[in-house]
Amino acid sequence: MNRKRWTPALALAVTLAALPGPAYATPDSAPPAAALPLDQVRVTTTQVAFGLQRPTAIAAPDDGSDRLLITEKAGRIRVYHPTTGLAATPLLDITDRVAVSGNERGLLGIEAAPDFATSGALYLAYTAVPDGTLTLSRFVLSGGTATEQVILTQPHAEFANHNGGEVKFGSDGHLYWSLGDGGNAGDPFDAGQRLDTLLGKIVRLDVSRSCGGSPYCVPADNPFVGVAGARAEIWAFGLRNPWRFSFDAQDGSLWIADVGQGTYEEIDHLPADGGGANFGWSCREGPAVFDLSRCRAGATYTDPVFHYRTSFEGCAVIGGFVYRGQQYADLVGGTYIASDYCSATAWAIRPGASGAPYENRVIGELPTQPTSFGEDADGELYLVNDLPGQLHKIGFEGVPAPAACAVTYTVDDQWGPNFRSTVTLTNTGTAPLDGWSLAWTFGAGQRIGSGWSAALTQQGSTVTATNLSWNRTVAPGASVTFGFLGTYSGGNPVPTTFTLGGSACRT
Repeated sequence: MNRKRWTPALALAVTLAALPGPAYATPDSAPPAAALPLDQVRVTTTQVAFGLQRPTAIAAPDDGSDRLLITEKAGRIRVYHPTTGLAATPLLDITDRVAVSGNERGLLGIEAAPDFATSGALYLAYTAVPDGTLTLSRFVLSGGTATEQVILTQPHAEFANHNGGEVKFGSDGHLYWSLGDGGNAGDPFDAGQRLDTLLGKIVRLDVSRSCGGSPYCVPADNPFVGVAGARAEIWAFGLRNPWRFSFDAQDGSLWIADVGQGTYEEIDHLPADGGGANFGWSCREGPAVFDLSRCRAGATYTDPVFHYRTSFEGCAVIGGFVYRGQQYADLVGGTYIASDYCSATAWAIRPGASGAPYENRVIGELPTQPTSFGEDADGELYLVNDLPGQLHKIGFEGVPAPAACAVTYTVDDQWGPNFRSTVTLTNTGTAPLDGWSLAWTFGAGQRIGSGWSAALTQQGSTVTATNLSWNRTVAPGASVTFGFLGTYSGGNPVPTTFTLGGSACRT
Protein backbone atom coordinates (compact mmCIF):
# COMPACT_ATOMS: atom_id res chain seq x y z
CA MET A 1 0.00 0.00 0.00
CA ASN A 2 1.43 3.35 -0.98
CA ARG A 3 1.68 6.08 1.62
CA LYS A 4 -0.30 9.26 1.34
CA ARG A 5 1.59 12.47 0.72
CA TRP A 6 2.05 14.92 3.57
CA THR A 7 -0.47 17.60 4.30
CA PRO A 8 1.19 20.87 3.22
CA ALA A 9 2.66 22.92 6.05
CA LEU A 10 3.30 26.65 5.82
CA ALA A 11 6.96 27.66 6.05
CA LEU A 12 7.50 30.74 8.21
CA ALA A 13 10.22 33.28 7.43
CA VAL A 14 12.73 33.81 10.24
CA THR A 15 15.37 36.43 10.77
CA LEU A 16 19.06 35.89 10.31
CA ALA A 17 20.48 34.06 12.99
CA ALA A 18 23.26 34.69 17.63
CA LEU A 19 25.21 32.62 19.96
CA PRO A 20 25.53 28.83 20.07
CA GLY A 21 22.37 27.05 21.11
CA PRO A 22 19.31 25.61 19.40
CA ALA A 23 17.57 28.34 17.45
CA TYR A 24 14.26 26.61 16.90
CA ALA A 25 11.84 24.49 18.89
CA THR A 26 12.32 20.74 18.83
CA PRO A 27 10.23 19.30 15.98
CA ASP A 28 7.16 17.40 17.06
CA SER A 29 8.40 14.01 15.94
CA ALA A 30 8.81 11.99 19.12
CA PRO A 31 8.55 8.23 18.50
CA PRO A 32 5.31 6.41 19.24
CA ALA A 33 5.01 5.02 22.74
CA ALA A 34 5.12 1.47 21.38
CA ALA A 35 8.69 1.82 20.06
CA LEU A 36 11.26 -0.11 22.08
CA PRO A 37 14.00 1.65 24.03
CA LEU A 38 17.02 2.03 21.77
CA ASP A 39 19.15 -0.28 23.90
CA GLN A 40 16.73 -3.08 23.02
CA VAL A 41 16.97 -2.67 19.22
CA ARG A 42 19.44 -4.05 16.69
CA VAL A 43 19.61 -3.41 12.95
CA THR A 44 19.56 -6.26 10.41
CA THR A 45 20.22 -6.25 6.66
CA THR A 46 19.37 -8.57 3.79
CA GLN A 47 21.14 -8.23 0.46
CA VAL A 48 18.53 -8.14 -2.30
CA ALA A 49 20.60 -7.11 -5.36
CA PHE A 50 24.17 -6.70 -6.57
CA GLY A 51 25.94 -5.56 -9.70
CA LEU A 52 25.43 -1.83 -9.23
CA GLN A 53 28.28 0.45 -10.29
CA ARG A 54 28.99 2.93 -7.48
CA PRO A 55 25.36 3.57 -6.49
CA THR A 56 24.67 7.00 -5.04
CA ALA A 57 20.94 7.49 -4.32
CA ILE A 58 17.55 5.77 -4.17
CA ALA A 59 14.05 7.00 -5.04
CA ALA A 60 10.66 5.26 -4.96
CA PRO A 61 8.02 6.56 -7.39
CA ASP A 62 4.63 6.67 -5.69
CA ASP A 63 2.96 5.07 -8.71
CA GLY A 64 1.94 1.65 -7.37
CA SER A 65 4.81 -0.10 -9.18
CA ASP A 66 6.84 -0.99 -6.03
CA ARG A 67 9.99 -0.06 -7.95
CA LEU A 68 13.13 1.52 -6.57
CA LEU A 69 15.15 3.78 -8.85
CA ILE A 70 18.88 3.72 -8.08
CA THR A 71 21.40 6.19 -9.47
CA GLU A 72 24.90 5.14 -10.43
CA LYS A 73 27.71 7.68 -10.18
CA ALA A 74 28.56 7.58 -13.88
CA GLY A 75 25.07 8.74 -14.89
CA ARG A 76 22.74 5.75 -15.11
CA ILE A 77 19.44 5.00 -13.34
CA ARG A 78 18.84 1.34 -12.56
CA VAL A 79 15.49 -0.20 -11.66
CA TYR A 80 14.96 -2.71 -8.85
CA HIS A 81 11.71 -4.58 -8.23
CA PRO A 82 11.31 -6.88 -5.21
CA THR A 83 9.89 -9.63 -7.41
CA THR A 84 12.08 -9.45 -10.52
CA GLY A 85 15.26 -8.00 -9.02
CA LEU A 86 17.66 -5.54 -10.64
CA ALA A 87 16.91 -4.87 -14.31
CA ALA A 88 19.89 -5.15 -16.64
CA THR A 89 18.85 -2.23 -18.85
CA PRO A 90 19.03 1.24 -17.28
CA LEU A 91 15.87 3.31 -17.14
CA LEU A 92 17.92 6.36 -18.14
CA ASP A 93 21.52 6.92 -19.20
CA ILE A 94 22.94 10.46 -19.07
CA THR A 95 26.61 9.52 -18.87
CA ASP A 96 27.29 11.83 -21.81
CA ARG A 97 26.54 14.93 -19.71
CA VAL A 98 27.80 13.90 -16.23
CA ALA A 99 31.25 14.93 -15.03
CA VAL A 100 32.82 12.19 -12.89
CA SER A 101 36.37 13.46 -12.38
CA GLY A 102 37.25 13.32 -8.70
CA ASN A 103 35.69 10.89 -6.29
CA GLU A 104 32.70 13.06 -5.36
CA ARG A 105 31.39 14.16 -8.76
CA GLY A 106 28.72 12.28 -10.69
CA LEU A 107 24.99 11.64 -10.73
CA LEU A 108 24.28 12.31 -7.07
CA GLY A 109 20.55 12.62 -6.35
CA ILE A 110 17.16 11.56 -7.62
CA GLU A 111 13.54 12.32 -6.74
CA ALA A 112 10.34 11.31 -8.50
CA ALA A 113 7.70 13.98 -8.91
CA PRO A 114 4.64 13.52 -6.69
CA ASP A 115 2.60 13.05 -9.89
CA PHE A 116 5.18 10.75 -11.51
CA ALA A 117 2.48 8.21 -12.44
CA THR A 118 1.02 10.70 -14.91
CA SER A 119 3.85 13.16 -15.58
CA GLY A 120 6.82 10.77 -15.80
CA ALA A 121 8.97 13.52 -14.28
CA LEU A 122 12.19 12.80 -12.42
CA TYR A 123 14.42 15.41 -10.77
CA LEU A 124 18.14 14.68 -10.89
CA ALA A 125 21.12 16.40 -9.27
CA TYR A 126 24.44 15.91 -11.02
CA THR A 127 27.78 17.52 -11.80
CA ALA A 128 27.78 18.52 -15.44
CA VAL A 129 30.52 18.33 -18.07
CA PRO A 130 32.90 19.91 -18.70
CA ASP A 131 33.72 21.64 -15.40
CA GLY A 132 31.49 20.07 -12.73
CA THR A 133 28.70 22.67 -12.61
CA LEU A 134 26.16 21.63 -9.98
CA THR A 135 22.99 20.97 -11.94
CA LEU A 136 19.37 20.34 -10.99
CA SER A 137 17.29 19.08 -13.90
CA ARG A 138 13.84 17.73 -14.64
CA PHE A 139 13.73 14.71 -16.95
CA VAL A 140 10.36 13.73 -18.40
CA LEU A 141 10.12 10.10 -19.43
CA SER A 142 7.66 9.35 -22.19
CA GLY A 143 7.43 6.59 -24.78
CA GLY A 144 10.94 5.33 -24.19
CA THR A 145 12.53 8.77 -24.52
CA ALA A 146 13.55 11.42 -22.01
CA THR A 147 13.68 15.17 -22.35
CA GLU A 148 15.73 17.34 -19.99
CA GLN A 149 14.92 20.78 -18.66
CA VAL A 150 17.67 22.35 -16.55
CA ILE A 151 16.06 23.96 -13.49
CA LEU A 152 18.98 25.59 -11.66
CA THR A 153 22.78 25.50 -11.78
CA GLN A 154 25.65 26.63 -9.59
CA PRO A 155 29.24 26.97 -10.91
CA HIS A 156 31.64 24.59 -9.13
CA ALA A 157 34.77 24.42 -11.26
CA GLU A 158 37.60 25.09 -8.82
CA PHE A 159 37.46 21.85 -6.81
CA ALA A 160 35.86 18.44 -7.42
CA ASN A 161 34.64 17.74 -3.88
CA HIS A 162 31.76 18.98 -1.70
CA ASN A 163 28.94 18.83 -4.24
CA GLY A 164 26.06 17.99 -1.90
CA GLY A 165 23.55 16.38 -4.20
CA GLU A 166 20.38 15.42 -2.35
CA VAL A 167 17.05 16.36 -3.91
CA LYS A 168 13.68 15.83 -2.19
CA PHE A 169 10.13 17.16 -2.20
CA GLY A 170 9.11 18.57 1.16
CA SER A 171 5.82 18.39 3.00
CA ASP A 172 4.90 21.73 1.39
CA GLY A 173 5.16 20.34 -2.15
CA HIS A 174 8.31 22.35 -2.91
CA LEU A 175 11.58 20.87 -4.12
CA TYR A 176 14.70 21.06 -1.91
CA TRP A 177 18.27 20.64 -3.17
CA SER A 178 21.52 20.52 -1.18
CA LEU A 179 24.81 22.00 -2.41
CA GLY A 180 28.26 21.73 -0.83
CA ASP A 181 30.51 24.67 0.00
CA GLY A 182 32.59 24.55 -3.19
CA GLY A 183 35.22 22.09 -2.10
CA ASN A 184 38.83 21.82 -1.10
CA ALA A 185 39.16 22.26 2.70
CA GLY A 186 38.35 24.98 5.20
CA ASP A 187 35.72 26.64 2.97
CA PRO A 188 38.15 28.82 0.97
CA PHE A 189 35.28 30.88 -0.50
CA ASP A 190 33.59 31.46 2.88
CA ALA A 191 30.56 30.08 1.04
CA GLY A 192 28.86 28.60 4.09
CA GLN A 193 28.11 32.01 5.63
CA ARG A 194 27.64 34.04 2.45
CA LEU A 195 24.09 34.55 1.21
CA ASP A 196 25.03 35.65 -2.31
CA THR A 197 25.90 32.09 -3.39
CA LEU A 198 24.05 28.79 -3.35
CA LEU A 199 27.18 26.94 -2.22
CA GLY A 200 26.90 25.50 1.30
CA LYS A 201 23.10 25.74 1.23
CA ILE A 202 19.82 23.92 0.94
CA VAL A 203 17.57 25.66 -1.54
CA ARG A 204 13.77 25.52 -1.83
CA LEU A 205 11.97 25.89 -5.14
CA ASP A 206 8.44 25.84 -6.48
CA VAL A 207 8.92 23.72 -9.60
CA SER A 208 5.22 23.55 -10.41
CA ARG A 209 5.40 27.02 -12.01
CA SER A 210 7.81 29.21 -13.94
CA CYS A 211 8.59 32.83 -13.11
CA GLY A 212 10.53 35.54 -14.88
CA GLY A 213 11.86 33.23 -17.53
CA SER A 214 13.12 30.68 -14.99
CA PRO A 215 11.64 27.16 -14.93
CA TYR A 216 10.79 27.60 -11.24
CA CYS A 217 9.43 30.20 -8.86
CA VAL A 218 10.84 31.23 -5.50
CA PRO A 219 8.22 30.55 -2.80
CA ALA A 220 7.10 33.86 -1.33
CA ASP A 221 7.78 32.61 2.21
CA ASN A 222 11.39 31.65 1.60
CA PRO A 223 13.36 33.34 4.42
CA PHE A 224 15.57 35.57 2.25
CA VAL A 225 13.01 36.84 -0.22
CA GLY A 226 13.57 40.59 -0.45
CA VAL A 227 16.84 40.53 1.52
CA ALA A 228 19.38 42.69 -0.30
CA GLY A 229 22.35 40.71 -1.61
CA ALA A 230 20.86 37.31 -0.71
CA ARG A 231 19.80 34.54 -3.06
CA ALA A 232 16.07 34.17 -2.55
CA GLU A 233 16.22 30.42 -3.25
CA ILE A 234 18.07 29.71 0.01
CA TRP A 235 16.20 27.81 2.73
CA ALA A 236 19.06 26.94 5.14
CA PHE A 237 22.78 27.79 5.18
CA GLY A 238 26.06 27.29 7.03
CA LEU A 239 26.58 23.78 5.63
CA ARG A 240 29.80 22.14 4.50
CA ASN A 241 28.71 19.14 2.46
CA PRO A 242 25.10 18.09 3.11
CA TRP A 243 25.39 14.88 1.11
CA ARG A 244 22.07 13.40 2.32
CA PHE A 245 18.95 14.89 3.88
CA SER A 246 15.39 13.64 4.26
CA PHE A 247 11.96 14.67 5.49
CA ASP A 248 10.01 12.93 8.23
CA ALA A 249 6.85 11.66 6.56
CA GLN A 250 4.82 12.34 9.71
CA ASP A 251 5.61 15.95 10.57
CA GLY A 252 7.56 17.24 7.55
CA SER A 253 10.63 18.07 9.64
CA LEU A 254 14.01 18.11 7.91
CA TRP A 255 16.96 15.91 8.91
CA ILE A 256 20.33 16.91 7.45
CA ALA A 257 23.59 14.94 7.61
CA ASP A 258 26.51 17.32 7.06
CA VAL A 259 29.93 15.81 6.37
CA GLY A 260 32.63 17.30 8.61
CA GLN A 261 36.08 18.74 7.96
CA GLY A 262 38.15 16.49 10.20
CA THR A 263 36.86 16.82 13.75
CA TYR A 264 33.09 16.32 13.80
CA GLU A 265 30.37 14.74 11.66
CA GLU A 266 26.95 16.20 12.42
CA ILE A 267 23.23 15.63 12.04
CA ASP A 268 20.83 18.57 12.14
CA HIS A 269 17.07 18.62 12.59
CA LEU A 270 14.67 21.42 11.67
CA PRO A 271 10.91 21.69 11.98
CA ALA A 272 8.96 22.16 8.76
CA ASP A 273 8.83 25.91 9.44
CA GLY A 274 12.55 26.21 10.23
CA GLY A 275 13.67 28.13 7.16
CA GLY A 276 16.58 30.54 7.65
CA ALA A 277 18.56 28.27 9.97
CA ASN A 278 22.32 28.85 10.05
CA PHE A 279 24.26 25.69 10.94
CA GLY A 280 27.48 27.59 11.44
CA TRP A 281 30.01 26.34 8.89
CA SER A 282 32.72 27.56 8.59
CA CYS A 283 32.58 29.48 11.87
CA ARG A 284 31.72 26.17 13.49
CA GLU A 285 32.17 22.49 12.78
CA GLY A 286 29.65 20.41 14.68
CA PRO A 287 29.40 21.80 18.24
CA ALA A 288 32.78 23.57 18.25
CA VAL A 289 34.35 26.70 16.78
CA PHE A 290 36.30 25.89 13.61
CA ASP A 291 37.44 29.32 12.37
CA LEU A 292 36.77 32.24 14.69
CA SER A 293 37.42 34.74 11.90
CA ARG A 294 34.37 33.36 10.09
CA CYS A 295 32.00 33.96 13.02
CA ARG A 296 29.59 36.86 12.59
CA ALA A 297 28.68 39.13 15.48
CA GLY A 298 25.03 38.73 16.36
CA ALA A 299 24.57 35.53 14.35
CA THR A 300 22.54 32.64 15.71
CA TYR A 301 23.90 29.17 14.98
CA THR A 302 21.68 26.12 15.13
CA ASP A 303 23.32 23.27 17.04
CA PRO A 304 23.44 19.74 15.65
CA VAL A 305 21.21 17.25 17.44
CA PHE A 306 23.89 14.56 17.10
CA HIS A 307 27.59 14.58 16.33
CA TYR A 308 30.53 12.19 16.47
CA ARG A 309 34.28 12.44 16.00
CA THR A 310 35.71 12.25 12.50
CA SER A 311 38.64 9.81 12.19
CA PHE A 312 37.72 8.18 15.53
CA GLU A 313 34.19 6.99 14.80
CA GLY A 314 34.03 7.34 11.03
CA CYS A 315 34.93 9.66 8.15
CA ALA A 316 31.74 10.85 6.42
CA VAL A 317 28.23 10.80 7.84
CA ILE A 318 25.58 9.14 5.68
CA GLY A 319 22.14 10.49 6.53
CA GLY A 320 19.10 8.26 6.43
CA PHE A 321 15.41 8.47 7.23
CA VAL A 322 12.98 8.54 10.10
CA TYR A 323 11.37 5.12 10.03
CA ARG A 324 7.63 5.44 9.33
CA GLY A 325 6.95 2.01 7.87
CA GLN A 326 4.66 -0.60 9.39
CA GLN A 327 6.78 -3.76 9.58
CA TYR A 328 9.00 -2.51 12.42
CA ALA A 329 6.88 0.31 13.84
CA ASP A 330 6.72 -1.38 17.24
CA LEU A 331 10.54 -1.40 17.38
CA VAL A 332 11.74 1.82 15.75
CA GLY A 333 8.72 3.89 14.74
CA GLY A 334 9.74 7.56 14.75
CA THR A 335 13.47 6.76 14.91
CA TYR A 336 16.03 8.36 12.58
CA ILE A 337 18.64 5.94 11.20
CA ALA A 338 22.06 7.06 9.93
CA SER A 339 25.49 5.62 9.21
CA ASP A 340 29.06 6.50 8.18
CA TYR A 341 30.90 5.66 4.97
CA CYS A 342 34.04 4.34 6.72
CA SER A 343 32.76 2.72 9.92
CA ALA A 344 29.34 1.52 8.63
CA THR A 345 28.05 2.06 12.18
CA ALA A 346 24.26 2.12 12.46
CA TRP A 347 23.09 4.99 14.66
CA ALA A 348 19.55 5.45 15.92
CA ILE A 349 18.46 8.94 17.01
CA ARG A 350 15.21 10.07 18.60
CA PRO A 351 13.96 13.47 19.71
CA GLY A 352 13.37 13.55 23.45
CA ALA A 353 9.84 13.96 24.71
CA SER A 354 8.71 17.51 25.59
CA GLY A 355 11.99 19.14 24.62
CA ALA A 356 14.26 16.67 26.43
CA PRO A 357 17.66 15.95 24.84
CA TYR A 358 17.80 13.70 21.80
CA GLU A 359 18.57 10.05 22.46
CA ASN A 360 21.15 8.22 20.36
CA ARG A 361 22.65 4.76 20.38
CA VAL A 362 24.69 2.45 18.18
CA ILE A 363 22.33 -0.35 17.11
CA GLY A 364 24.73 -2.48 15.09
CA GLU A 365 26.73 -2.33 11.89
CA LEU A 366 25.65 -2.02 8.26
CA PRO A 367 27.34 -3.41 5.14
CA THR A 368 30.66 -1.80 4.24
CA GLN A 369 30.88 1.58 2.46
CA PRO A 370 27.25 2.71 2.74
CA THR A 371 26.57 5.63 0.41
CA SER A 372 22.83 6.23 0.63
CA PHE A 373 19.66 5.13 2.35
CA GLY A 374 16.31 4.97 0.62
CA GLU A 375 12.74 4.16 1.49
CA ASP A 376 10.12 2.43 -0.60
CA ALA A 377 6.59 3.72 -1.07
CA ASP A 378 5.57 2.03 2.19
CA GLY A 379 8.34 3.58 4.27
CA GLU A 380 10.52 0.46 4.52
CA LEU A 381 14.25 1.23 4.43
CA TYR A 382 16.98 0.21 1.98
CA LEU A 383 20.71 0.88 1.67
CA VAL A 384 23.20 0.91 -1.19
CA ASN A 385 26.95 0.63 -0.76
CA ASP A 386 29.67 2.06 -2.95
CA LEU A 387 32.30 -0.29 -4.39
CA PRO A 388 30.51 -3.51 -3.43
CA GLY A 389 27.59 -2.20 -5.53
CA GLN A 390 24.88 -3.88 -3.49
CA LEU A 391 21.30 -3.10 -2.45
CA HIS A 392 20.24 -4.18 1.02
CA LYS A 393 16.87 -4.16 2.73
CA ILE A 394 17.09 -2.93 6.31
CA GLY A 395 15.24 -4.60 9.16
CA PHE A 396 15.25 -4.45 12.93
CA GLU A 397 14.99 -6.92 15.78
CA GLY A 398 14.43 -6.69 19.50
CA VAL A 399 17.14 -7.78 21.92
CA PRO A 400 17.01 -8.33 25.67
CA ALA A 401 17.19 -5.24 27.82
CA PRO A 402 20.60 -4.66 29.38
CA ALA A 403 20.87 -5.86 32.92
CA ALA A 404 20.41 -3.17 35.54
CA CYS A 405 23.72 -3.86 37.23
CA ALA A 406 27.24 -2.58 37.79
CA VAL A 407 30.34 -4.60 38.62
CA THR A 408 33.60 -3.68 40.33
CA TYR A 409 36.45 -6.18 39.99
CA THR A 410 39.71 -5.69 41.91
CA VAL A 411 42.91 -7.69 42.19
CA ASP A 412 43.66 -7.30 45.89
CA ASP A 413 46.93 -9.19 46.06
CA GLN A 414 49.40 -11.11 43.88
CA TRP A 415 52.25 -13.36 44.96
CA GLY A 416 54.17 -15.73 42.76
CA PRO A 417 51.65 -17.34 40.38
CA ASN A 418 48.75 -16.64 42.76
CA PHE A 419 46.28 -13.80 43.18
CA ARG A 420 43.24 -12.84 45.25
CA SER A 421 40.31 -10.90 43.77
CA THR A 422 37.12 -9.28 45.03
CA VAL A 423 34.00 -8.72 42.92
CA THR A 424 31.12 -6.41 43.87
CA LEU A 425 27.79 -6.66 42.04
CA THR A 426 25.41 -3.68 42.47
CA ASN A 427 21.73 -3.70 41.54
CA THR A 428 21.25 -0.42 39.63
CA GLY A 429 17.64 -1.17 38.74
CA THR A 430 14.35 -0.42 40.44
CA ALA A 431 13.34 -4.02 41.23
CA PRO A 432 15.06 -6.56 43.49
CA LEU A 433 17.33 -9.20 41.97
CA ASP A 434 15.82 -12.49 43.03
CA GLY A 435 18.66 -14.87 42.29
CA TRP A 436 21.72 -13.87 40.30
CA SER A 437 24.34 -15.48 38.10
CA LEU A 438 27.30 -13.32 37.03
CA ALA A 439 29.68 -14.44 34.27
CA TRP A 440 32.93 -13.14 32.82
CA THR A 441 35.80 -14.34 30.64
CA PHE A 442 39.45 -14.36 31.62
CA GLY A 443 41.74 -13.07 28.87
CA ALA A 444 45.08 -14.56 29.90
CA GLY A 445 44.45 -18.11 31.03
CA GLN A 446 43.72 -17.34 34.70
CA ARG A 447 42.18 -20.14 36.77
CA ILE A 448 40.00 -19.77 39.84
CA GLY A 449 40.56 -21.79 43.03
CA SER A 450 38.61 -21.55 46.23
CA GLY A 451 36.02 -18.80 46.66
CA TRP A 452 33.67 -17.29 49.23
CA SER A 453 30.18 -15.73 49.27
CA ALA A 454 29.33 -17.25 45.85
CA ALA A 455 29.32 -20.60 44.08
CA LEU A 456 32.05 -20.35 41.44
CA THR A 457 32.65 -22.59 38.43
CA GLN A 458 34.90 -22.29 35.40
CA GLN A 459 34.52 -23.79 31.92
CA GLY A 460 37.50 -22.97 29.71
CA SER A 461 38.10 -19.26 30.22
CA THR A 462 34.52 -18.47 31.32
CA VAL A 463 33.77 -18.07 35.02
CA THR A 464 30.28 -18.13 36.51
CA ALA A 465 29.47 -16.90 40.01
CA THR A 466 26.02 -17.81 41.40
CA ASN A 467 24.32 -16.62 44.55
CA LEU A 468 24.20 -18.64 47.75
CA SER A 469 20.99 -19.08 49.69
CA TRP A 470 21.71 -16.23 52.08
CA ASN A 471 22.58 -13.59 49.43
CA ARG A 472 20.07 -14.57 46.76
CA THR A 473 18.15 -11.28 46.89
CA VAL A 474 19.80 -7.93 46.13
CA ALA A 475 17.60 -4.90 46.77
CA PRO A 476 17.62 -1.88 44.38
CA GLY A 477 20.74 0.14 45.09
CA ALA A 478 22.26 -2.62 47.22
CA SER A 479 25.38 -4.68 46.50
CA VAL A 480 26.72 -8.15 47.09
CA THR A 481 30.44 -8.89 47.35
CA PHE A 482 32.29 -12.16 46.84
CA GLY A 483 35.89 -13.19 46.21
CA PHE A 484 38.21 -15.99 45.22
CA LEU A 485 41.79 -17.16 44.99
CA GLY A 486 43.26 -17.84 41.58
CA THR A 487 46.41 -18.59 39.64
CA TYR A 488 47.94 -16.94 36.60
CA SER A 489 51.03 -17.04 34.40
CA GLY A 490 52.33 -13.94 32.69
CA GLY A 491 49.81 -11.11 32.82
CA ASN A 492 46.72 -10.95 34.99
CA PRO A 493 44.45 -8.42 33.19
CA VAL A 494 41.13 -7.42 34.72
CA PRO A 495 38.10 -8.78 32.81
CA THR A 496 36.31 -6.06 30.84
CA THR A 497 32.83 -7.55 30.38
CA PHE A 498 30.47 -9.02 32.96
CA THR A 499 27.03 -10.38 32.15
CA LEU A 500 24.07 -10.93 34.45
CA GLY A 501 21.61 -13.40 33.01
CA GLY A 502 23.21 -12.93 29.58
CA SER A 503 23.02 -9.10 29.59
CA ALA A 504 26.02 -6.84 30.07
CA CYS A 505 26.57 -4.94 33.31
CA ARG A 506 28.20 -1.54 33.58
CA THR A 507 31.82 -1.69 34.77
